[in-house]
Amino acid sequence: MFSHGLVFGKFMPVHAGHLALIDFALKQCERLTVSMSVTPDDPISPALRERWLRALLADRPGVEVVVVDDDFHDPALPLYEATKSWARFIRQRFPDVDAFFCSEAYGAPLSEHLQRPCILFDPQRVGVPVSATQIRTHPYRYWEFIPVVVRPYFTKRVCLYGPESVGKTTTGRQLADHYQTAFVHEVARDLITDNAFSLDDIVKIGHAQSQAVLQAMERANKVLICDTDVITTGLYSEIYLNEVPPVLAELEAQVPYDLYFLLDIDVPWVADGLRDLGHRRQEMFDRFKAALDRRNIAYVRVSGDWATRWQTLTDAIDALLEAGF
Repeated sequence: MFSHGLVFGKFMPVHAGHLALIDFALKQCERLTVSMSVTPDDPISPALRERWLRALLADRPGVEVVVVDDDFHDPALPLYEATKSWARFIRQRFPDVDAFFCSEAYGAPLSEHLQRPCILFDPQRVGVPVSATQIRTHPYRYWEFIPVVVRPYFTKRVCLYGPESVGKTTTGRQLADHYQTAFVHEVARDLITDNAFSLDDIVKIGHAQSQAVLQAMERANKVLICDTDVITTGLYSEIYLNEVPPVLAELEAQVPYDLYFLLDIDVPWVADGLRDLGHRRQEMFDRFKAALDRRNIAYVRVSGDWATRWQTLTDAIDALLEAGF
C-alpha cells in the first residue's frame, strides 16, 4: 500500500478508462491526487473538464483533484528527455508522492527520472479500449465509454423548423424513437392557449424553450431532436405583435443547433386551437426560410411524401453522427 499516489493527465475528456485507472490506483493508496494539466490551447475548456472530474470523483473518498498549468512539457523533445522536466515538476509540486499510475509509454522513463515506481494499468487498453483522442475525434463510436456527465458536450442538437402544420411534432417524436433519444416539444403550447399573447409571453416562451433544450441535453443519446427554436418564437412575435424582444437574440446565441431541417408546406394543413395562418402558408414558409438565410444558417430542405421525407431526415442525421465531432 502506497501512502500518496498520483494519476495525471489532461482528461480531455475524462472517460471510462480514466475512471478505471483511478479506481485501480485508489485500491493501492491511502490517498490519491488526480492532477489535471491545462494549456491555453486545450480544445476543451479546463473549467469544464475540472467540473466533470470533480463530479465523477465526488463519491470517492481519499481523492484530491488539482489543476496545474502544463508549462513544463516540451513537445519538441524525445520522450526520454521530456520526462526529465515532468519529473522535476512532480518533485516540486507533489514532493510526498511515492508512486504514480498510468497506462502510457512514458511510465518507464518517468519512473527512472522520478525515482518512484510506476504502476501500469492495462497498457494495451484491453479492459477499456478507448482513448481521449478517439473520443474527441469520433465520440459517437465510443459513446458507451463517455460518462453521462460528459455526454452533453458532444451531443448534437437537431432542429425541425418551419411554419405551422408541416409535421414537425409528429416527425420529431418518430425521430427521437428511431435514435432512442430525447425530444423537445414546442413549449409555447404549454404556456398559451390562443394567439392573443403579449411580448412578456414571448419572452417567457423564449426562456422556457431554451431551458427545455438545455435540460434535455442531460438525457439525450448522441443527438437531441427539437420541435422548434427561438428563431421561430421571434418570427411569431414579429407576425402577431410587430415587435421582437431583444432577449431572443441572446437566447438564440446561447442555444445554437448543429443541423436545421426546413420542412416544406407540401403536406395538408390541419387546423388546431392555435393554428390560424393556413391561408398564408407560402408567405410563412418564405419568412422562415429568409430568417435562416439572413443568419447564414445552413439547412436541409425536407419535402415530398412521407417515405421521401424520412429518408432525407435520417440520411442527414446519420451523416452528422458519422462525420464525428
